[in-house]
Amino acid sequence: MLLRIFLGESDRWEHKPLYEAIVLKAREMHLAGATVLRGPTGFGKSSRLHTSKILRLSYDLPLVIEIVDAEEKINEFLPVLDEMMKGGLVTLEKVRVINYRASQDNEKNG
Repeated sequence: MLLRIFLGESDRWEHKPLYEAIVLKAREMHLAGATVLRGPTGFGKSSRLHTSKILRLSYDLPLVIEIVDAEEKINEFLPVLDEMMKGGLVTLEKVRVINYRASQDNEKNG
């Protein structure tokens, strides 16, 4: 399953950036991995434009966190995520994983 979380860069959880808290919690729960993507422009339900072109809004750029893991692991993570998020959008979709393995460099170092 692919869990995709859309939120703003300025969103917080317990005095730290929400995106960072989500990634750390996913790691703590031993999910396969998480990636945070930063968007230069976007808008959500409020239709308020978030863009790096307008200096005063650049502190709240759109972010997407993508997490891929087995459906059971994602389902265990959803209640935790629900507790952390005050707003934003969460989507789930089935994906076909073609290949997932650590590089040989990573195996040597860890």
